[in-house]
Amino acid sequence: MKEVLQEGERVDYTPSKKSIIQHENAFAFSIDSVLLAYFCSVPKTVGKIIDLGTGNGIIPLLLTERSRVPVTGIERQPELCDMAARTMAMNGADGQVTVQQEDVRTVRSRYHGDQWSLVTCNPPYFDTGRETMKNKQEKLANARHEEHGSLEEFVQSAAFLAKQKGKVAMVLRPERLAELFSYYQKYRIEPKRVQFVHPKAEREANIVMVEGMKAGRPGLECLPAIIVYNADGQYTEEFKAYYGTK
Repeated sequence: MKEVLQEGERVDYTPSKKSIIQHENAFAFSIDSVLLAYFCSVPKTVGKIIDLGTGNGIIPLLLTERSRVPVTGIERQPELCDMAARTMAMNGADGQVTVQQEDVRTVRSRYHGDQWSLVTCNPPYFDTGRETMKNKQEKLANARHEEHGSLEEFVQSAAFLAKQKGKVAMVLRPERLAELFSYYQKYRIEPKRVQFVHPKAEREANIVMVEGMKAGRPGLECLPAIIVYNADGQYTEEFKAYYGTK
């Protein structure tokens, strides 16, 4: 195992016990990416999936548990591409998952549109105007802030890639939900499913997952909320079942 790791890297594990390489100076995978991978509607045996801003490859890795179709992860930062590719090889998933270095903003010049059955994305949560929250570590800032692609640009690229009636699934902070809906509809993605995640029952939601359909008909399904922790600070039974830790 050590021979595949580089300085500053470590091997962590997904809820389903898959190995994933992470770096001490890069954004580590979190609950939101894992939940999105289990929330989205995947093509089982026919079609293909693409994950935008894949980071260390957590979403493509988990999608291999639910689907046998080809998965592409695109990531702008070469170091993260390399980590993700080594993670796939470590799990024997490199035959299904391809990791490519690419900027989300230039997919129109690099890829054919209207091709993918499912586009997933955990975009940067904060816009560049929120300087007080900006992380000073470059790789962390790139993951959390719109330094290299706005929310609208992520949606625009997703809409370009998705085939007609294909799905586009994203996870975001609830305060940007109205903004996300406006971009979905601007680029002909009809919101079809939404689910909120609350840290505790009495707390406001801090995560929302949305799945839309390209050129879909109106009609939004609001799924039951997911509560992460119970009053004792332990994972709830519903969260453990959803998150794969039960």
